Amino acid sequence: MDGDSGLGGDGTGLTASDRRWWIYRGTGQPLYDTRLAELLPPPPPWRRFTGGPVVAPPPTDEEEIERRLGRVDTPSTGSDQLRHEVDMVNAALLLRRPLLVTGRPGTGKSSLAYRISRELRLGRVLRWHITSRTTLRGGLYEYDAIGRVQDSAALHNLRRANGPVAGEAAPHTADETELPSIGDYLQLGPLGTALLPYDSPRVLLVDELDKSDQDLANDLLSVFEEGQFSINELVRARRLHPRVDVMTDDLGRSAEIVDGIVKCRAFPIVVITSNGEREFPPAFLRRCLRLRMPDPDQPQLVDMVMAHLETAAHGAGSTRAVSLIDQFLHNSQERGGLAIDQLLNAVFLATSGRFPGNDEALEDLVDALWHRLDGAGAESRPG
Repeated sequence: MDGDSGLGGDGTGLTASDRRWWIYRGTGQPLYDTRLAELLPPPPPWRRFTGGPVVAPPPTDEEEIERRLGRVDTPSTGSDQLRHEVDMVNAALLLRRPLLVTGRPGTGKSSLAYRISRELRLGRVLRWHITSRTTLRGGLYEYDAIGRVQDSAALHNLRRANGPVAGEAAPHTADETELPSIGDYLQLGPLGTALLPYDSPRVLLVDELDKSDQDLANDLLSVFEEGQFSINELVRARRLHPRVDVMTDDLGRSAEIVDGIVKCRAFPIVVITSNGEREFPPAFLRRCLRLRMPDPDQPQLVDMVMAHLETAAHGAGSTRAVSLIDQFLHNSQERGGLAIDQLLNAVFLATSGRFPGNDEALEDLVDALWHRLDGAGAESRPG
């Protein structure tokens, strides 16, 4: 990509020639009319995948992205912090590697996946929220074996109740070819959907991996390395059902699976978030690029507030919002760190027009909203 690509003046404070290798530029605004597959250079030989047949592009979800990020007409600031973030996202894009994003809760780690999707026009973000009970299998696919057995039994009983088919000496018994389609009982999870053979990569958000069981990070290694996985139920049935349509994580969408194998074509853009509550295995860390998300500074907070709240963008609302941002930064330092949504809640109330001439009540409410995230100093209340 050269200096004639028309990507300068995008809010990063850099011209195209300053960062020729950037595809993602961190503007928060859609930049391209062409598919990402046409912008990406070939992958490293060891990260080349050839899955197929190519599936249809994913659905869009502008409502969810706007809910997460706000309006698209607010430019990002050209800070060193932003440049490092954009560097790491582009390195992950070019190397086809997952990006492990760490930082304090509430610093906007999850929002990065939505910014990438909006700017590169990659459609709905696949979100895999991790808990202590999450397993690799659940992220790849789910199979409702009990449901299929029950439906098969109901079909068999219905045929028996209807009596023998003309020309048969005994009640007709359903064989495997007449059972309900196995694809009707299979659904790909967020990770499994991300590994379908799309022409352009999907964006997958693996949220709060540090909440997982100790083994999940190790279990992910082979999937990230191979870019594929097997659906055992389809592998066993591949002679009878070599091609099966299964449901995906996208509502109302399905995909054809050949011989029980899901193999990616464009490795997904994987954003893994962690609050730093535990360390990951060295083998897992070697296969990820790492980005530490620092607390946003005053200009970044102004951009975020203005993007989400039109009432804070003009006149008295703007003055009050900037004042609250300064107060938020001070309180965040004193209270061990506050989350961005705590600031947005306070600014929304302050600019809502519900507290005319009652600054004291507003200040008390804001102070209550900005409670410590670690629970320290919380007042005990009667039950």
